[in-house]
Amino acid sequence: MSLPVHYLQMLSTVTPEGELRMELVEKPMAVPKPSQIIVRVEATPINPSDHGVMFGWASMGAAVSSGEGAQTVLKAPVSAQGMAVMKARIGQGLPVGNEGAGTVVAAGEDEYAQSLIGKTVAVMGGGMYGQYRCVEAGMALPLLPGDTAKDGASCFVNPLTALCMIETMRMEDHTALVHTAAASNLGQMLNRICQADGVDVVNIVRKKEQAELLVGMGAKYVVNSSADSFMADLTDAIHETGATLAFDATGGGTLASSILSAMEAAAARTPGAYSIYGSIKHKQVYLYGGLDTSATSLNRGYGMAWGVGGWLLPNFLAKAGDEVATRLRTRVAKELKTTFASHYTDEISLSEALQAETVARYNAKATGQKFLICPQMDV
Repeated sequence: MSLPVHYLQMLSTVTPEGELRMELVEKPMAVPKPSQIIVRVEATPINPSDHGVMFGWASMGAAVSSGEGAQTVLKAPVSAQGMAVMKARIGQGLPVGNEGAGTVVAAGEDEYAQSLIGKTVAVMGGGMYGQYRCVEAGMALPLLPGDTAKDGASCFVNPLTALCMIETMRMEDHTALVHTAAASNLGQMLNRICQADGVDVVNIVRKKEQAELLVGMGAKYVVNSSADSFMADLTDAIHETGATLAFDATGGGTLASSILSAMEAAAARTPGAYSIYGSIKHKQVYLYGGLDTSATSLNRGYGMAWGVGGWLLPNFLAKAGDEVATRLRTRVAKELKTTFASHYTDEISLSEALQAETVARYNAKATGQKFLICPQMDV
């Protein structure tokens, strides 16, 4: 098929004047190298992990939009502190969108690249909020016959994150885990995996409705951080499961410290486990998100065998190696409509994703709400 000469790509720029500017720009169509393919992007989700590049430290509560269609521009002020944090990106138009899916419409001359023409593939290559994307053929995950771009749009970030949490658990000699913000799309997916694989997971939520949602899905251990009995409930659940590993999506505040304290209190219930240095088993909390942007506070009352660190999917996959990555990607493709199914509340165009009122809705990161950008919709 003939390709357009230009296509639209969403860029996010922090200007020297202290303003975030997001807009659609025309980009020349790439000519694929021998090992590359061109994907017509048909579906790409808005994940919380996309917001960092999209908005950075801008004051999104004051965001405004102007123009229509391809001329829509979103602007938001950036504080002096935000400008200092984002100093390295000032003046750079950054493409946004971590993952997506679509049809391969052109390819270089390599045999494998050519074999993908006409197939629906999922891609995690960055810059997916655009009408087309040129990537290495090896980066694409061919979907099974009958699976659509919308089915495969969220193939990578949530499914691989959830799977790699369990891989981390096994690699680091833990037997169960704790997960915060557990009613999220990712959290629900993690529960389905854990139920299928026989892994215990302690789910931490902050609302009664979220707890009921997970219990209705079959989750066995759900604790509400807003309940007066939170620490007692968390300690009981950790004692029952033996969880010594946690993944915290909030990042800030005292939640990580509370989890470590509960792990220590659970360990102390074992007869003969007392030591002035705390429990022997290493307790680990990984911060993998930033829903709470305040400082991370640690109240060190949990002995000496503990750790708090950052965890990022690409870094883990690089460490785990190609064999693990291939095994996990294959499982995602096979269980795309079951374990790893994603559901979207809104489907929007590229220009609608820049309208201030729409941004306010998806930037709220509300439980059960997930937006899908469809770049081939009329702009």
